[in-house]
Amino acid sequence: MSNFRDNADRRRYELDAPEGESFADYRDANGVRQILHVETAPEAQGRGYAANLMDGIVADARANGRKITPFCSYARAYFARNKNAEDVLG
Repeated sequence: MSNFRDNADRRRYELDAPEGESFADYRDANGVRQILHVETAPEAQGRGYAANLMDGIVADARANGRKITPFCSYARAYFARNKNAEDVLG
């Protein structure tokens, strides 16, 4: 996913799409990355970009041995729909 990145300076994950950017704000606390807010540009909504962003976040967590705690409703719903991602929940 070449258009996915961890923008550590802004403490958020970002995903570029032709219609606009999706992003997920986070903070790190006690060794766990907390997903605080997920947002997709209005013109890009409904096209699966937020789910692709969350897929990237899960892949990043696995690659870095990191646990995730979803605080926002979208991130919680993503984990409820994607049981195969529960290994990164912390």
